Amino acid sequence: MRNLYRNFQTQAQIDAQYNPSAQLPADAQPLQRFAAQAHVARSALRCTLDVPYGPTREETLDIFPADTANAPVFIFLHGGYWRALSSKDFSGIAIGLQPLGITNVVVNYALCPFVSIDEITRQTRAACAWVLRNIGAHGGDPSRVAIGGHSAGGHLTAMCLQTPWERDYGLPQDPFAAAILFSGLYDLEPLRYSYLQPLIQLDDGIIRRNSPAFLARPCATPLWITWGSAESAEFARQSALYRDAMAAAGNPARLEAQPEADHFTVLRGFESATSTVCQWLATTLRA
Repeated sequence: MRNLYRNFQTQAQIDAQYNPSAQLPADAQPLQRFAAQAHVARSALRCTLDVPYGPTREETLDIFPADTANAPVFIFLHGGYWRALSSKDFSGIAIGLQPLGITNVVVNYALCPFVSIDEITRQTRAACAWVLRNIGAHGGDPSRVAIGGHSAGGHLTAMCLQTPWERDYGLPQDPFAAAILFSGLYDLEPLRYSYLQPLIQLDDGIIRRNSPAFLARPCATPLWITWGSAESAEFARQSALYRDAMAAAGNPARLEAQPEADHFTVLRGFESATSTVCQWLATTLRA
């Protein structure tokens, strides 16, 4: 039998690696925790919601400003395999960072299959360009902007890191002061054989244009590539693959899993200002 991808012969084998919900206990409800934390953040923290960064309804972002002026900034790109969830599900990332004096920006974008991954990549780049140009009006320091994302958002973070910012946007070539990628997808090829394909509709061109493990460019941004140690072997392999690609392009990166975390609890660090994740961002941004 011919393999579909690497040593995987069937869709079931690929799904077992790339469907993180299937690995959880039957009573696990990770999205409910995200929603609850998001409600806490929007209730307890100052915020400006649904700020447009582009012309379509989905192109908005939510800003959780720090209490001090000229604050460092963290842009978060949410996951959901490009076909689910929104910025409102991830307001909670501000809970641990805002007390450290960091302004948080949570980006919304349109979803597959209504748009392609090419378009989602364009939208997230446009959102970052908006932040870099406009965050000063919201108390942020545009010279200290970090970026990060989870799952599909990790992929989109990698796509933003390789953007030719100076050529395409007239911005500094490496505009980000730090980047942290959680459980990202850096080689999209296996997903075309997975349960996701009917919604994300991958083809050769989309895979080629949107697999950052094969598109890495020199980039000066300090980088932490992470995932949950309890995740599948493929998420660990994807992270190592991207680290190796970035290193080959001359970009040393920290490669380290979140201990005992699964695909969803990997974001728990954002719930506490004393966590390793929040402290790394604060230190790297000089918050």
